[in-house]
Amino acid sequence: MEIESKLHAVDWIILSVTLLFIVAYGTYVTRKNDNVTDYIKGGSDSKWWTIGLSVMATQASAITFLSTPGQAFHSGMGFVQFYFGLPIAMVIICVVFIPIYHKLKVYTAYEFLEGRFDLKTRSLAAILFLIQRGLAAGITIFAPAIILSAVLGWDLLTLNIIIGFLVIIYTVSGGTKAVNVTQKQQMIIIFIGMLIAFFMIMSQLPENITFTKALEIAGASNKMEVLDFSFDLSNRYTVWTGILGGTFLMLSYFGTDQSQVQRYLSGKSVRESQLGLIFNGLLKVPMQFFILLIGVMVFVFYQFNASPLNFNPTANDAIANSEYVAEYQALEKEHIEIENSKKAIFANGFQVEEKNKIQSLNERDLKLKEAAKEIIKKVDEKSIDKIESNDKDYVFIHFILNNLPRGLIGLLLAVILSAAMSSTASELNALASTTAIDLYKRNVSEDKSEEHYVKASKWFTLAWGIIAISVACVANLFDNLIQLVNIIGSIFYGNVLGIFLLAFFIKFVKGNAVFIAALITQALIITVFLLDWLPYLWLNLLGCALVMGIAIVLQTFTPSKENNSDNLETIGIE
Repeated sequence: MEIESKLHAVDWIILSVTLLFIVAYGTYVTRKNDNVTDYIKGGSDSKWWTIGLSVMATQASAITFLSTPGQAFHSGMGFVQFYFGLPIAMVIICVVFIPIYHKLKVYTAYEFLEGRFDLKTRSLAAILFLIQRGLAAGITIFAPAIILSAVLGWDLLTLNIIIGFLVIIYTVSGGTKAVNVTQKQQMIIIFIGMLIAFFMIMSQLPENITFTKALEIAGASNKMEVLDFSFDLSNRYTVWTGILGGTFLMLSYFGTDQSQVQRYLSGKSVRESQLGLIFNGLLKVPMQFFILLIGVMVFVFYQFNASPLNFNPTANDAIANSEYVAEYQALEKEHIEIENSKKAIFANGFQVEEKNKIQSLNERDLKLKEAAKEIIKKVDEKSIDKIESNDKDYVFIHFILNNLPRGLIGLLLAVILSAAMSSTASELNALASTTAIDLYKRNVSEDKSEEHYVKASKWFTLAWGIIAISVACVANLFDNLIQLVNIIGSIFYGNVLGIFLLAFFIKFVKGNAVFIAALITQALIITVFLLDWLPYLWLNLLGCALVMGIAIVLQTFTPSKENNSDNLETIGIE
């Protein structure tokens, strides 16, 4: 059966109605935004639950629901440690960042930096944000395009353009308010869809496999190892990288990234914004745990059901028409034998003492999968089209397409695409706001009317949408999409966070020292990343420490004539 034939009429109806409703609703309810406050800050009247859901929806892109289950399928629950720093970051932002932003009535986070330092520091921080978020926006478009490419058999270029322009329509029309009002509906769809997916997976396990037994089966393959207290720097996900590196990443993302700051700047009051972030902090870690658990349950499902050697359907089709088909089929035959051996163990009642045998079979299967990837890479070298050997991001969609009943396939696709649209809309909205307020208004065209800056923001939204689509068209799967987005952020976020911490707490440091320190730090962080000296989560802590240390040293040994005392009083830092 062809993949596209697995979508029935009811799936098309659910998918189409959901996406068209979001676009139409977002465009209609925000059609009268005609001033900067309404367009960029959403009228500053959002309630805490709207803020909380909007913040969560901004972070929870299609990558979350596409890549996270695949991450758990291959590597287990350990990825949840990445989020351990999030609640800590939420408390710090509520206490330090939000009161200052609201007191200053800023439109963007970087507006604060000019009052504390100078225009060039504000512009540099804004540019660093635009670079990393522009790249990330392209990846959030690329992720759902992969899904529909597998479902419909359409080429990625066409899908990138269609998905990108669907988001552009209502984001250009309604700005921040359009993003906020649509994200509530999108998160409701997402929560319902993921709950249904979990119960459908459990219902398709053998009758004698309870949830407890499913966890035991997953544990036998080391999929339930949630906590890792080791100090091994080669290990990306440990308790320490989550609490230390994760806290700095989340502080940077939620405290200085305009795509998130813009969500809580729309709050009706400081209290509403704070409650919204606390709501996000309390719910985010359990939500990620649950999504990872779905991936682990998919793994358990495939202990009793046949699974492909590689989940990428495009790769399998390419190999079937290549000179390597016999070599690949030999690997598939051995893969099936290993699956049957594991199935026999679990079907007869899994015993704890059989864990070593299970792990030995898993290690053999992992070697087969690596060998299969090498064959796919050989086929890719001789192919005109790009063929991805990595299949982590195809695991969950493979399960959806092949094992869910009609109607639910459409619903789960709507979940993933809704997440993509909500995250991309937030990013485009923030990119446009930062470009309009921090660069265009401040450096190019001051003293224009409100209507002029609203129009400029709309044009910048369109421009960034086109840039994001272009990035999506040249993107690839890297190792795992959710890791790729976090890596991009980690290269820039620590530096920007350090600039803000200097602004908040180190009063004697002036603009020139910070500006030079930020340039040096960014060059050093990129070098460390390219040489692969540290896991990417540590780049946040390193970048923050470097920019602060270098700026303090520069200011100490090269006293400046700058005087920011008036600015400090103006922004409420004593």
